[in-house]
Amino acid sequence: MSPASTGASTTVGAAPSVPAPDSRLTPGGPGYRRMSFALFLAGVATFALLYSTQALLPLISGDFGVTAGEASWTVAAATGGLALFVLPMSALSERFGRRTVMTGSLAVAVTVGLLVPFAPNLTALVVLRAVQGAALAGLPASATAYLAEEVRPKALITAIGLFVAGNSVGGMSGRVITGWVAQEWGWRVAVGVIGVLAVGCAVAFRLLLPAPRHFEAGSLRPRVLVRTVRDHLADPLLRRLYAIGALFMTVFGGVYTAIGYRLTEAPFGLAQGVMGSIFLVYLVGTVSASTAGRLVGRLGRRGALYAAGGTTAAGLLLSLADSLPLVLLGLVLITAGFFAGHAVASSAVSRTATHGRAQAAALYQSAYYIGSSVGSTVGALAFHASGWAGTVGVGLLAVSGVVAITVAGSLAARVRQERLAAAA
Repeated sequence: MSPASTGASTTVGAAPSVPAPDSRLTPGGPGYRRMSFALFLAGVATFALLYSTQALLPLISGDFGVTAGEASWTVAAATGGLALFVLPMSALSERFGRRTVMTGSLAVAVTVGLLVPFAPNLTALVVLRAVQGAALAGLPASATAYLAEEVRPKALITAIGLFVAGNSVGGMSGRVITGWVAQEWGWRVAVGVIGVLAVGCAVAFRLLLPAPRHFEAGSLRPRVLVRTVRDHLADPLLRRLYAIGALFMTVFGGVYTAIGYRLTEAPFGLAQGVMGSIFLVYLVGTVSASTAGRLVGRLGRRGALYAAGGTTAAGLLLSLADSLPLVLLGLVLITAGFFAGHAVASSAVSRTATHGRAQAAALYQSAYYIGSSVGSTVGALAFHASGWAGTVGVGLLAVSGVVAITVAGSLAARVRQERLAAAA
């Protein structure tokens, strides 16, 4: 009987082809826990440094004799610096490696963090914060690109959720620590303590993060970078995800920039330390970000975004009450909705991009932190002009944008499916 008739190979003695095992990291596998903890610490350092002055704005206003809007530039300058430099830093990570760029970025950022307490005036403080934000630009896009390359696709949203959870812990710890330290020793000592905390996180990050095994160096040629960015911006889904990230962060930046002024004024009149402890609600963000994968599994990506937007809007409306428990519940809902929406959108970017993942993630991060800069500035100005209702109004407008964009995405997907069905 011929080989063909038996189904056997016509090559005598040839071994059957066996697909190469997937060597990328997976939950429970070797290196996954170290990688997760290392990037968790990087997220802690990033948000602790980036927003180290946010809970201290009333004290900074009093020290320098400036308004809420002027003091808010200490936050907007840092997030704006990150937004401007995240794309160039992502290009460096394509050429020199994710771990190298993340390590260098943290080293510069923590060094500047140790200089911030000695700023002699508001202008110097804003400049230092802008430099710090530019240095931190090497973290977010490189981290998500590292995860997309080193983690199996099914575990990606969970891994990114843990990194985002680190962001929430960093944001919380930075604000809580600075609140209590500043109450006793002033805002300068408070931001100095955050700088020292970030140094510890940076050292542990570098020691723990596994060396990349799937990174392939790209080109630094401007023409290649421009073409990659153009490809990403031409993708309708990526454009929608970038806009969603920016709008979610507009809400979050506005709320947490103005909340310090509201809670230290009548009718609440909280002390600086107690007000800083309000940021313990960030723990809710840690949970919502790390469980975003399960939310998407139940509701789908668009369903998860609707849920995140609705939760955020409900929190904004609750926060209008002159009751501290209701304000706190509102902050819990805002925080949970924001971190869930951010984890869903950022992981969707990494899954959607088929090439130039660092640039795709960088464009998301750029939009995200532009939203933070806009939110912190506009939120503070709205508070100065119309009180807390003005800040809430800005937030509700941004949430409406999230819902509108998600609806547009649903309609576009339906039209595409109908065309494919008609063509078949």
